[in-house]
Amino acid sequence: MINRRLIRIKVFKELFSKVSTGSYDVVPAENELLTACEKTRELYCLMLLLPVELSKMAQEKIDTGLQKFHPTAQEINPSFKFARNKFSELIANDEEFLKYCRNHRISWETKFLTVRSIFNSMCSKEYFQEFMSGSEMTPGGANLKDSVKLFERIYKAELEDSEAVEDMLEEQCSLWSDDLGYVLLTILKDLKQIVKSGKVTVPEVFMKEDDEAFAKKLLKVCMINYDEYTELAQSFLSKWDVERVVSTDLTLIVMGIAEAVKFETIPLKVTINEYVEISKYYSTPKSKVFVNGLLDRVLQKLQKEGKIHKQGRGLVGDLN
Repeated sequence: MINRRLIRIKVFKELFSKVSTGSYDVVPAENELLTACEKTRELYCLMLLLPVELSKMAQEKIDTGLQKFHPTAQEINPSFKFARNKFSELIANDEEFLKYCRNHRISWETKFLTVRSIFNSMCSKEYFQEFMSGSEMTPGGANLKDSVKLFERIYKAELEDSEAVEDMLEEQCSLWSDDLGYVLLTILKDLKQIVKSGKVTVPEVFMKEDDEAFAKKLLKVCMINYDEYTELAQSFLSKWDVERVVSTDLTLIVMGIAEAVKFETIPLKVTINEYVEISKYYSTPKSKVFVNGLLDRVLQKLQKEGKIHKQGRGLVGDLN
């Protein structure tokens, strides 16, 4: 599930946290890193449960309307198109997926206000009103194809920029603060396979088999060699410049050096580009230029000294 970019971000945050507190014990840092990665998968499952909760809320609204002493014409003859849509039913009936969620205590049970906020926002939108006004393709609720199209819109329009969702994530798990966008993109990519297979597959934490080893090794190398790599980076700066270096920039440069030296199959240009991209989101507006320039100079020096060895086609001499 988690790609290399997100792994680097999680290593960066763990490394920066440990360096800031002066803690260089690798084992607890590694455990915290793996927990952060696992939490991304849990957020994925939580967001896949959302259609069930939204449909429940729609059904509760219908039930409330039917119980009124003076219901409106619409409340007397409600549309069950959304409340009983086939995508929500598919998730609600997937026992294997629900068992995973129960075992990991993943639910919306204590998040009623967030669900209501998403539901109210969704109901006010034109795309939802168009969906509700369309013909019902199956008895009671919308068919699977139409349901999935609707939830694609909901995932795209209602979650990432929602203050209610943001507040809920910060309250429930600090490790989720940067994961929502990636999780939503992953869900959107996986929807077709879910429909095709008729079941929800809980993804592996890491996208590739060797990604966990990559994450652990990158963090360990950075922590063990942090002082050495910091001094190396600072040797390219004047005393005045050293005092002005942003601590996040220095952490990213240390990671770039560690990756370049210890991972022989990753091209140097890929390494530099990755940490420049991360600096755009986790440092200052000028950081991308600084990280790019300094990391390039440091790696060229190490390459000339024979301290960087690359294996594989097209990897040798890739900064020349």
